[in-house]
Amino acid sequence: MAKAPKFEPDVKVRTKGYKIGCIGAGMIMAECHLAAYKQAGFQVAAIASRTKANAEKVAKRWGIPKVHETPEELIEDPSIEIVDLAFPPDQQPALIRHALKQEHVKAILAQKPLALSLKEAVKLRDQAEKAGKILSVNQNMRYDQSMRVLKQIIDSGALGDIVFAEIDMHAIPHWQTFLEDYDRLTLSNMAVHHLDVLRFLFGDPTEITTLTRKDPRTKFDHSDGITVSTIKFPSGVMAVSLEDVWSGPREKGYKDDQHISWRVDGTFGVAKGTIGWPTGVASTLTYASTSTTGGKWVTPKWETMWFPHAFIGVMEQLQHAVKTGEPPALSVADNVKTMALVEAGYRSIAKGRTVKLSEIPIN
Repeated sequence: MAKAPKFEPDVKVRTKGYKIGCIGAGMIMAECHLAAYKQAGFQVAAIASRTKANAEKVAKRWGIPKVHETPEELIEDPSIEIVDLAFPPDQQPALIRHALKQEHVKAILAQKPLALSLKEAVKLRDQAEKAGKILSVNQNMRYDQSMRVLKQIIDSGALGDIVFAEIDMHAIPHWQTFLEDYDRLTLSNMAVHHLDVLRFLFGDPTEITTLTRKDPRTKFDHSDGITVSTIKFPSGVMAVSLEDVWSGPREKGYKDDQHISWRVDGTFGVAKGTIGWPTGVASTLTYASTSTTGGKWVTPKWETMWFPHAFIGVMEQLQHAVKTGEPPALSVADNVKTMALVEAGYRSIAKGRTVKLSEIPIN
């Protein structure tokens, strides 16, 4: 039996020290970005939000020295080297474009979805390239500890050729209020994590088939509630991504069982596990391989979690790209391919058929 590899569930911080300006003061910034940056020792120099009082409250909590009146003022601050956005996707493109014009801004970290349409995302990709700026998108599930270790196991060959994969979510997202003005819901704002991480694991797919029904709990109008997507890859891998955002009653006295689980089957073995969100625990992984574990189940351990620790990796990869001149791991060009997969899913829903990725132009 071959010696099992040493896994790295969390990134090593290779690069830090660039001055970060944070835009947004909601949950994702206050509880995830800034918690991760504090732990990693990243330098947050300023913050701004739509409401200055909210930004001041978050600045006091995390010891951020400067609060700007507006996001635009922060972007224009000549001391800021990296702009970190946590803003709604209808307002984010304008801030990205403003940052691209600033000579002192070296890089931008944007939220997903990057924009409300694939067409707009492609424009932002091309404008960032023309400006010579690094634009990265916060696909943080790639830095979930179980996903990182799973990728390392797959790449080691321990599972052989991958045959089938699934992500099975039965959990209730907290839909942000700004989503009430959009038509698109689950694929763009929840399944985007799963579709992107499947690309991370298996490469670019060839086709997708998506079905949906309305979510009984979500009162505002939406085109996609519960979603199920089947994805095929050139290697032969077939994957299923299921987002059951209903997941049963949620009321006093009802003990719900919200969870996200995943499984990957290969010719030499199986890996399976759970994602710690929404229960606030560490993600898990266990695997068995005929080639490396003698068919016995092996369970690597870690104490870190997707939220907030994965956000260390997201900002670290961007700072490292600034320092080295290499493309970021989470490049905007790669993210456009994830947005194309989301777009193909919506087209599949609308047309009632399988959609080839070749039908979705991104060049």
